Amino acid sequence: MASSLTRTSLSLRPSTSSSSTKSRSLPTSSVSLLRRSPPLPRLGFSSSAADPSLSLHVSSRVCAVPPGKGVRGVASMAKKSVGDLSAAELKGKKVFVRADLNVPLDDAQNITDDTRIRAAVPTIKHLMANGAKVILSSHLGRPKGVTPKFSLAPLVPRLSELLGITVVKADDCIGPEVEEKVAALPEGGVLLLENVRFYKEEEKNDPEFAKKLASLADLYVNDAFGTAHRAHASTEGVTKFLKPSVAGFLLQKELDYLVGAVSSPKRPFAAIVGGSKVSSKIGVIESLLEKCDILLLGGGMIFTFYKAQGLSVGSSLVEEDKLELATSLLAKAKSKGVSLLLPSDVIIADKFAPDANSKVVPASEIPDGWMGLDIGPDSVKSFSEALETTKTVIWNGPMGVFEFDKFAVGTEAIAKKLAVLSGKGVTTIIGGGDSVAAVEKVGVAEVMSHISTGGGASLELLEGKELPGVVALDEAVPVTV
Repeated sequence: MASSLTRTSLSLRPSTSSSSTKSRSLPTSSVSLLRRSPPLPRLGFSSSAADPSLSLHVSSRVCAVPPGKGVRGVASMAKKSVGDLSAAELKGKKVFVRADLNVPLDDAQNITDDTRIRAAVPTIKHLMANGAKVILSSHLGRPKGVTPKFSLAPLVPRLSELLGITVVKADDCIGPEVEEKVAALPEGGVLLLENVRFYKEEEKNDPEFAKKLASLADLYVNDAFGTAHRAHASTEGVTKFLKPSVAGFLLQKELDYLVGAVSSPKRPFAAIVGGSKVSSKIGVIESLLEKCDILLLGGGMIFTFYKAQGLSVGSSLVEEDKLELATSLLAKAKSKGVSLLLPSDVIIADKFAPDANSKVVPASEIPDGWMGLDIGPDSVKSFSEALETTKTVIWNGPMGVFEFDKFAVGTEAIAKKLAVLSGKGVTTIIGGGDSVAAVEKVGVAEVMSHISTGGGASLELLEGKELPGVVALDEAVPVTV
């Protein structure tokens, strides 16, 4: 079996060429990395906010990693932050905070993962410490009208515990009862409104509904990165009625990493994209081909690329209508000087099940009746060699069907490799979704430079799309640091 990774933009034969950067040699499986300075993307900012000097400053702060530890600091950003507001601007003020408290609950309404609640705590505590009256808003699930199982009531005990106070809960998010509770809030107090999506007007971004939400407060803080890609009443509509409207610390950090590090990363810059379908990652792949030096692909999408090259893929997942697209992406990678790497070997199974019979085969030798469910050991080795050359890595999507332990090896190996690289000072960004679940499962989440809290928002930001919930916020005034 081939021991080096295939340079798939040319063929599926192992490459024997070698190249080097200024500081170290690349593995023989890689190709020469093109040094280029792409135009700074708008990535979630309005065009007026795309200040090149500020973006470069953000990137330099993000990439200035001391040897032996990953970056976990917060850099500057092009949107005004809650940290930019003075104590005088906060004391006694009613602050409408849109957080993403959409946590998973079991059948007994117990929280099974409080990550999103914990992520919201720094902003809330900052407001409390400055004497603000915090009005906390969030959604939970996808309710159709008032749905008791999607009430935010189960969140109150954990929120109270983390904040060190008794959080008051309202039974609605607008109306007289809510107004009374807001009026009774002491400085440093926190009121949790009921699920904002109990009203259909929320997702429709109804102006009158947004105005009612805004009437409760004096200013607005958006700390819900996970919903920043939606123009909803509580994420975009309220900004028309509340000033200032600023980013919370979590939203700020997401933008600093996903915009700052990707706009002008410390090179070589590698992107790892996985997942089941090419169609769900088209925008991300096309955008990253404009920015990265190395692009590693894994997951079910690889079989569409294999078939586009005329290879037999057995009964593996293939998007027949995306074969031409796959071919064009390979061609684009070649024209851009990007090393687009597909696995050279895969782990195949005789059925889609955790107890399926499995074996390792070269990517070009998948037999009929078998399906690929993970990348193989040679691919893990070669992917790791390619990543060893990098200074910045972003990862979005698993390498295989990692919910089945037998086919989680590739995904877990990538997670462990990124943990090692983070310890060496490489900026490692985990871009939401299943990749986050993978690093959590392996127990290496804490050593990564940044773990994104927003799946869909992360994808759209990486695609270069503007996020309505971000664009609506006040612009920052660049400060020389």
